Amino acid sequence: MFRTAIVVGASSGIGACLVKRLAASGTQVAAIARRQELLIGLSEASDKVHPYVHDVLDYDSAPALFDRITKELGELDLVIYNAGVMPEVEESEYDFEKDRAMIEVNLLGAVRWLDLAGAHMEAKRSGTIVGVSSVAGDRGRRGSPVYTASKGGLTTLLEALRNRLHRYGVQVVTVKPGPVRTPMTEGMTLPFMIDADDAAAGILRLAGKGSREGYVPLIWWPIMTIIRHIPSFLFRRTNI
Repeated sequence: MFRTAIVVGASSGIGACLVKRLAASGTQVAAIARRQELLIGLSEASDKVHPYVHDVLDYDSAPALFDRITKELGELDLVIYNAGVMPEVEESEYDFEKDRAMIEVNLLGAVRWLDLAGAHMEAKRSGTIVGVSSVAGDRGRRGSPVYTASKGGLTTLLEALRNRLHRYGVQVVTVKPGPVRTPMTEGMTLPFMIDADDAAAGILRLAGKGSREGYVPLIWWPIMTIIRHIPSFLFRRTNI
C-alpha cells in the first residue's frame, strides 16, 4: 500500500499497532516517540521499523529530524500524527499545566510535523497525511474542555490542510476514533470501546482509501451526527 511512512507517537497503543501493521505490509516505517526502549522493541521485531527518539514538544529539532528521516527513507508516502495526551481531569478542576500539555502535544506538535509533511508533499506533488483526532473534538464537552478543544483544533487544521493540498495531489485524512483501549485509557470503561489494533486497522483502511474524514469504528458516524446536531441548550444538560 505505502512504501515508506512516518508515524509520530509510535511507542505504544495505537501508534505501536500502526507501526506493526505497516511493517507487516512491507512499508519502511520511521517510528518516532520519546521512549527509546519501546521503539527498540518495535525495531527488533521487524527490519522494516526504524526508530527515532524525539519529543514532539522539542519543536526546534523537528525540521532537522524530518530531513534526516526523508533522506534515510529515500522517499515519503505517508505521515501519521498520532501523538496525544489525555490526563485525567476532575469535574471542577482547572489545571493549566495539564491543559498546556494537551494543547502542546495534541495540537502544536501536530502543527509542527504536519507543516513539515505538507511542504514536502506539496513540493513532490504526492503523498498522504493522516491526523488521528477524536470523536471528542466534535463538541465542547464539560468533562475535559481543553482535550476537546485540542482535538477540535486538530480536526480543523486537517480540514484546512486538505483544502490547501488537494490541488497538489496530496491526500489529507482526518480519523476520529471513539474510545480505544490504550495505556492512556487504562481503567476506563466506555461505550463501543475497541482494541488499539482494531483502531490501527481502521486508520490504515481510511488512509489507503484517501478518505477525507472517517470515524473508527463506523458506528460513531450516526452517533456523532446526532450529537453534533443537539441544540446547545440541551447539550449542556447532558453528560455526553
